[in-house]
Amino acid sequence: MRLTASTDTHADPRTAWEALVDVGTWPRWTASMTTVERLDSGPLRVGSRARIKQPGFPTLVWEVDELREGSEFTWSTRSPGVRTRGRHVLTANPDGGTRITLELEQTGALGVVVGALTGAKTRRFLQLEAAGLRAASEAASPASPASPASSASPASSAGAAAVESAGVPRPAGEGL
Repeated sequence: MRLTASTDTHADPRTAWEALVDVGTWPRWTASMTTVERLDSGPLRVGSRARIKQPGFPTLVWEVDELREGSEFTWSTRSPGVRTRGRHVLTANPDGGTRITLELEQTGALGVVVGALTGAKTRRFLQLEAAGLRAASEAASPASPASPASSASPASSAGAAAVESAGVPRPAGEGL
């Protein structure tokens, strides 16, 4: 099973990259992550690992397999019968903004079964993550336009809207 979600942001690729690789902050801007705990320190690099808890899924440890500084990283995790790869790609747009593309692929003996059972939720989570990364990038962008969605807590506002539109309940007691 392979799922993809894409969105555009007016934030430049460098700003979007900084938000993307700061994986410990992801739970602040996407309701699809309850916790993300880096298991090493320093910049994200090949071999970096993080323990991730997502609503309705078991806690898994993800390891960075590939990284192209400033534009892309892929990490993976394994569980019995399934290998899951998450790919994160940032592409510069002609207007100076960034195209965000997130991809999740499940392979292995049980990959199709797991995909059939979790596909709808996984699709919603990818949409939340793309919208959240867009909001976090725009919040950090010096070119952010002044608007209600980019006021005091732009990531929370945009993330909350993405949560509501995707129909994913926010974990009890947790903000974006």
